[in-house]
Amino acid sequence: MPTQDEKRHMDRVAGLGCYMCQRLGHGPTPAQLHHLREGQGMGQRASNWLVVPLCEAHHANYSKDGWHGGRKAWKREQVTEMDALEWTIERLLA
Repeated sequence: MPTQDEKRHMDRVAGLGCYMCQRLGHGPTPAQLHHLREGQGMGQRASNWLVVPLCEAHHANYSKDGWHGGRKAWKREQVTEMDALEWTIERLLA
């Protein structure tokens, strides 16, 4: 269960809009949170502090562009979860 501080952080991150949509020039589309898997073992959930904002299409299993799907947009743009985290942190600190 997230703490109140984690909830506030996650709300701020989601409020940034989708990282990938903005990278593609679509503007800040509504976002859900993606917990980073970088450095996580199987079955481990990433920290609620390590989240990035992604729309459903750039996040979901069913989407060819989604991180959990085919990752086509990610591969085409040559970006990683860590790139998305860097972008997120920069915007939160601005």
